[in-house]
Amino acid sequence: MIGIIGAMDIEVDALKALMKDTKSETVSGIEFTTGTLQGKSVVAAVCGIGKVFAAVCAQTMILRYGARSVINTGVAGSLTAELEIGDIAVADAAVQHDMDTSPLGDPVGLISGINLVRLPADKTLGEEICAAAGRLGIRSLVGTIVSGDQFVASAEKKAELAAAFNAIACEMEGAAIGQVCHINNVPFAIIRSISDSYSGKGEMDYEQFRHVAAENSRAVVLELLS
Repeated sequence: MIGIIGAMDIEVDALKALMKDTKSETVSGIEFTTGTLQGKSVVAAVCGIGKVFAAVCAQTMILRYGARSVINTGVAGSLTAELEIGDIAVADAAVQHDMDTSPLGDPVGLISGINLVRLPADKTLGEEICAAAGRLGIRSLVGTIVSGDQFVASAEKKAELAAAFNAIACEMEGAAIGQVCHINNVPFAIIRSISDSYSGKGEMDYEQFRHVAAENSRAVVLELLS
């Protein structure tokens, strides 16, 4: 069973519409749909925005549905001039940029209990995602994706995150999913299509281009599963 998680309807509904032999149930306010997609057994869900919803969703997929791998799909903001709107950011690691116990002497982003800043994504899945994007003619870039409970729009904040974590993209759920997968020994991948540029026009870009970005992310997931 492969888990597929997106934060918003626009990121998951098109995938669910293509699933066959579906069954749905609601757990903790999140609707989980099981079935087959591209011949693979999957469970898909719209988790809601933010790290807590994402963590609840990932844990439920693993414990209730037996997900053996989890893919987080959706849109993200670019933290590098190398990623333009519609391009795909693929995580080799995920970081919770708003996790901060630095007054105690810890590095920013350190997750207490597992003592990691960077949560490693599955390398094989990452390589397969990049290959899938390439077959579709969609540009991809592998690097660190950072997550936090804030919509990052300003050029100043984007530059700060890029410098602090050598990150290529920012969003609000992936690293929480990564933490849940890490503690459960389940491989995970993050596929994020860029919906707002590095220029600092985040809010305007997002509203204009999120549909295009979500479609590219959906297309890569389908190609990956096939």
